Amino acid sequence: MTLYEARKEQEYLVEGLYVEEAVTRRLQALGLNDGTRIRVLNRKKQGALIIQVRGTRLALGRHLSANIEVRECLAEG
Repeated sequence: MTLYEARKEQEYLVEGLYVEEAVTRRLQALGLNDGTRIRVLNRKKQGALIIQVRGTRLALGRHLSANIEVRECLAEG
């Protein structure tokens, strides 16, 4: 599934970044790498997402979030 399809207050693992090379490098520098656990904090009306990555909040627009593949984290315990 894509990050754009993700639900609020859920945790996901990043599986792939499918955006321009320069944007991919920037997102990786911010900690958004394959296998990274992220949490969707909020969804804005215009399609933007607020996510938490390694303790940092990031805002991603629809174009970016629709091109990031994620999978839902399994419940611990």
